[in-house]
Amino acid sequence: MKIIPFPSTPLQGTDWDAVEEDRIVSGTPKRTFKVLHSSKSDEFHAGIYECTAGKWKVIYNEDEFCTLIEGHVRLTNDAGEAQDFKAPDSFAVPSGYQGTWEAVTPVRKFFVIYEQATKK
Repeated sequence: MKIIPFPSTPLQGTDWDAVEEDRIVSGTPKRTFKVLHSSKSDEFHAGIYECTAGKWKVIYNEDEFCTLIEGHVRLTNDAGEAQDFKAPDSFAVPSGYQGTWEAVTPVRKFFVIYEQATKK
């Protein structure tokens, strides 16, 4: 078993996807990501995410820890409370969070996601 390195350079060879049109508040944001590690239970994931500037609606079903390695984001909850983060800030978004994600500038971040598996 080896330790998984997280390169700080921009992602290469990944596809960029547009944010779903019905979620966009402003801009024409696109995003890409690469999962570098997933747990055997498939409940824990870690990787790198990048997006262009723009603002869109979000609903978190997972808990996420982020460290910005580039850029500026503003998260605004449904009550209208905004929080700004700039690289190299770190923050956690709890499961159940609803609001908007605004990439004020292009963003790159390391992420760690925990999403409890659903019971069958």
